[in-house]
Amino acid sequence: MQLSILMPVYNEAERVAEALKQALAVQYPCEIEIVVVNDGSTDDTAEILGRTDNARLRIVTHPRNAGKGAAIKTAVDSARGDYMVILDADLEYDPQDIPKLLAPVLDGHATVVYGNRTFGSHSAYSFWYVVGNRGVTTAANVLFNSYIGDLETCFKLMPVELYRSLDIRSRGFGMEAEVTGKLLRRRIRPYDVPITYRARGRAEGKKITWRDGVEALWILGRERARRRPGGVPAKTLADR
Repeated sequence: MQLSILMPVYNEAERVAEALKQALAVQYPCEIEIVVVNDGSTDDTAEILGRTDNARLRIVTHPRNAGKGAAIKTAVDSARGDYMVILDADLEYDPQDIPKLLAPVLDGHATVVYGNRTFGSHSAYSFWYVVGNRGVTTAANVLFNSYIGDLETCFKLMPVELYRSLDIRSRGFGMEAEVTGKLLRRRIRPYDVPITYRARGRAEGKKITWRDGVEALWILGRERARRRPGGVPAKTLADR
């Protein structure tokens, strides 16, 4: 199988080169490609990406910033792999964890895998950020009678065709809740794998805000109120 690593980038000139270096250095158990979407960056991101030369790397550019959800849609439309995983360019996530996400898929134990940030040890979290994340995750579990550990995780690994079938419309950070809500509405329960995580602060460029949490709750409620798509079996893909 081939894995498409999707990297949305917006004004990450200080980190994108290192993020790509780390991602390309991992020993993956399968073939990979990295699809970078420069989402209308106004700093030196485009110049830095232009100097990066690797056969496994492809770069797509948005003329103006459209949001994370829109960048992921562009990346998915360009993906050539069988599976996909999202990797932000902010160095908060360690690409060395990606093989851990692949393991249950390659072993035949799961189809959708989430990287679960346990928030057990940290150096730069906001108290309210952690509480907000747990609140949104709890809301999803209550609404859909599930038990996922981390709804807002960047590390969401699944078949490319499955993601395309979800028809994600959210253009910003709301895509995280929309992806999870639509999976849970189809009774697809993600398989949780613990991952490492180093949060950056607002001064370092962290972009998500409390408004995104409110939007996530609204999206989850909307998805719960919709009918489950016809033809989706009650047994989850992860249980097959």
